[in-house]
Amino acid sequence: MSAFRKLSILCLLGLAFATPLMAQPIQPFTTAALKAAQTAGKSVLVDAYASWCPTCRKQAPTIDAMAKDPAFDKLLILRLDYDNQTAEKRALGITTQSTLIAFNGSKETGRSVGITDPDQIKALAKSAMP
Repeated sequence: MSAFRKLSILCLLGLAFATPLMAQPIQPFTTAALKAAQTAGKSVLVDAYASWCPTCRKQAPTIDAMAKDPAFDKLLILRLDYDNQTAEKRALGITTQSTLIAFNGSKETGRSVGITDPDQIKALAKSAMP
């Protein structure tokens, strides 16, 4: 193997390890995604979001930041469309937008409505993490 090729491989490996770990991107809520994550024992945060909701818009930057934060790399964030997922929100007992529900596997570890403080939102999400 040539010296150039060895150097190229080492550089690529270095880039791979230098890239920070990131949480999973926010995904649209589906019952199937929630059930699969719960069955696998994963940490999940369900965000009941409505675009017209000022509280939801205040929560969004914190939740979006958690999706990029390595501290939350094991957290699956599912964004439920409050206006269009009526059966899903009924099944989860969601009665108002801006509801956040944390799960560790199938166990609900916390639920909040209307909190906008970033530290409280992060604490709720961390309650789902082992």
